[in-house]
Amino acid sequence: MKKDSYTDLVYFKETLGTILTISQRLNFSEFSFTDLVFYGIDPPFDCTRICGARMSGSTGERSFADIITSIRYWVIHSITIPSLFIAGWLFVSTGLAYDVFGSPRPNEYFTESRQGIPLITGRFDPLEQLDEFNRSF
Repeated sequence: MKKDSYTDLVYFKETLGTILTISQRLNFSEFSFTDLVFYGIDPPFDCTRICGARMSGSTGERSFADIITSIRYWVIHSITIPSLFIAGWLFVSTGLAYDVFGSPRPNEYFTESRQGIPLITGRFDPLEQLDEFNRSF
């Protein structure tokens, strides 16, 4: 561990302490290499060389290839993915989805008395037409 005199932070080498120190200073003029960063130019050295950190694995994450080739992944997902599909199919096929969301069932869109589309044509009396459509349901 190293104690920084400028920010009084205690940090490990892996937490990018050097970059934190530079970004938390009020006066950047002492560090000439920070100008390159602010102007979008790659600095002469990077975090990998300063901290020894690499993009993958620096915080303990696993690579995608490692995850999908894991037996544990396939055991878990071979159960959960089909379960979601079956639950969705049952939700719709039993009619519960129509009840929950209040949408009409396929045989309820058109009634015996109204075979056309409920289209509002009156510009000045749309509320009356809506009431008429609601009474026909």
